[in-house]
Parts: sequence; C-alpha cells; structure tokens
Amino acid sequence: MPEPSGPSEQDLTDRLASRLLALIDLPSVSHDEAAIAAYVERELGELARNAGDRCVLAGVTERAARPLVLLAGHLDTVPEQDNLPARRDGDTIHGLGACDMKAALAVMIELALAPGDARTADLGLVFFPREELPFGDTALTPLLEREPGLASADLAVVMEPTANGIQLGCLGNINATWTFTGTAGHSARPWLADNAIHQAAAAVADLARDLPVVQQFRGLEYREVTSAVMVAGGIARNVIPDSCEVQLNHRYGPGTSAATAEERLRARCEPFGALTIDGNAPSGRVAEQNDLLDRLLVAAAVQAPEPKQAWTPVAEFGLVGVDAVNFGPGDPAFAHRRDEQVSLAAMVRSYQALDSLLCG
Repeated sequence: MPEPSGPSEQDLTDRLASRLLALIDLPSVSHDEAAIAAYVERELGELARNAGDRCVLAGVTERAARPLVLLAGHLDTVPEQDNLPARRDGDTIHGLGACDMKAALAVMIELALAPGDARTADLGLVFFPREELPFGDTALTPLLEREPGLASADLAVVMEPTANGIQLGCLGNINATWTFTGTAGHSARPWLADNAIHQAAAAVADLARDLPVVQQFRGLEYREVTSAVMVAGGIARNVIPDSCEVQLNHRYGPGTSAATAEERLRARCEPFGALTIDGNAPSGRVAEQNDLLDRLLVAAAVQAPEPKQAWTPVAEFGLVGVDAVNFGPGDPAFAHRRDEQVSLAAMVRSYQALDSLLCG
C-alpha cells in the first residue's frame, strides 16, 4: 500500500498555523466572503477555478478512472464577537472561525498544494459561502446543480467541526411559527376575553412533555426533538392579548423526508394553533457500504462512527446521491463562541488522516 508522503510534522504544523492565521484575518461573515474566496483562488492558482456565486472548485471535480474524494468547506463565519485579529498561543490558534471552519479550510488548501504522487484516489475541493445562514440561502445546492460532475464523487468529506471524529448523516431542521389567536379585553375582567398567551403556555407545556423520538441507522441513534425557542405576544400591561407567536425548532432523523417531517409537525401542533413552516433543511442520509468511508475510519484511527445530532451540508450531497460524512479538526465545543479556538495538533491529525485516505 502506498505510504503518504509529505512534509515533516513540524513543518506541517508551521504551515498550517501560518495558513490559518491568514484565513482568520480575512473578512468572511456570511454575505461578505468575496475576499476569502479570492484568497483561496489565488493561493491554489491553476488548480482552482471560480465556480460562480463566490464558490471555488479545485482539483478533480468529476470522477475519472480512480475513486474521487471531495473535501467540502464553507467560507463564511458567524458575526465577530471581539475575537479578531487571530493569535497563536503555543499549540492553539484563537480567532473568529478558527474552529468553524477555517482550520478545515487550511487543511484543505495544504492538501491541495501537497504532492500527490502516492495517491490512489483523486482529490477535489469544494469551497462555498453562506452555510451559516438558513437553508434557503445556501450556495452549495445551486453549485451542485451547476456542476453535475460533483455528483460522480465516491465520497464527500464535509469538514465541519467533529474533533476528528467521523459523524454520519445529519438531522433535518424545521423552523416554524406557531400562532395562537384569542380575544382582547381588559385585564381586570379576563373572563370576558380569551388570553392568547395562556393558550400558548398550555400548548408549549404539553409539547414539553414529549420525549425525544429515537431513530436508528447503522447502529447509530438520532433523536427527533421539538423545542419552543422564542415567544412574542402582548399589547399592554392592562390588556388581555389576542395574539401570541411561538417560534419552534424541530429536528428530525435521516430516515424521514422533509415532507413527512412537516406533516408530523403539523399533526402535533395544529390542534392547538396555526402552524407556518418558515424553513426546512432536509436530513442527510447515512452512508453505508462505502469502501472509502471504511478507509477513512482506519486512517483517522476511529473505532466507530458517531451520529450527527445537527444539520450539516452532508444533506445537500445526499440529495444528489453522494455518500457524505462529517470529519474536521475543530472541536464543536468551541464553535460560534467568543473564545473560538483550535489546536494545531488536531489540524495535523486531520491532514494526515485525509492524506492516508487518499493514498489508499
């Protein structure tokens, strides 16, 4: 079996550190990814091409004779929380996007630039914006429609933060508005009115009694849950309110279609109040019987995969028939935090695991 070849571990550590520090200091909050997309295209040179809508593709983007592995990473971050500029503290890099997911972007770029003589699989890279926004704003799904060759890949590795664990599938994600309608009146005589906030409170209390619904795939457990996350209502302190809105977030497992998930949520909620679906990001199917996935488990020294109890772009690759997994160097415990950070050792492990996967 060919052995991965590349830089010494110290040289790799230094290059990844330098790359990540540069990436963090580039502005890239969602909708402001032009500079970082240009950086990626410039650094990868003739390996890369502009794929429109601030998407950049690099390497092999359609399967040929050898298996094709795609590495996918989003360019954007959540808003700044006084965590710029980037800084290095020993083995740790601090700064906006360090964990989610500029550490992964640095690994992707360095792998693309590394010699590939020992590889037995082709490498393609997919960089795309607006992942941190609601599903309707995604740039990846339109990219997959514009670039049908990507759907020929044997495996897509979505480099979301997993602390170098391998997480399969992903939950679907529905955002909905639950509306309760009553009759306004004077708060001194509430029996002459119908309090919409009280209606909402009773319905939310009933919803809170629901237990998570466990779904199993490939021996992994995914939990379907519904949560009230925001409440709005009221007119004045002496008025019984005639309207109240509750924002719901519903997560559903890989075996459930987007349409079925909506039907189930409506059946659960509409006996109490009107339900409006504001967005529905589909669940991601669980990859099975994939030799490259088995090779990645060995390369990453992971004894068993884990379920992804969240939504990721794995779902978008699944919709075009590509087996996809979540694997990245960031620790999800630090994602979106003011003290966002990543260890260089984790980045090195991620690089080495992916290099080993590509070398067979």
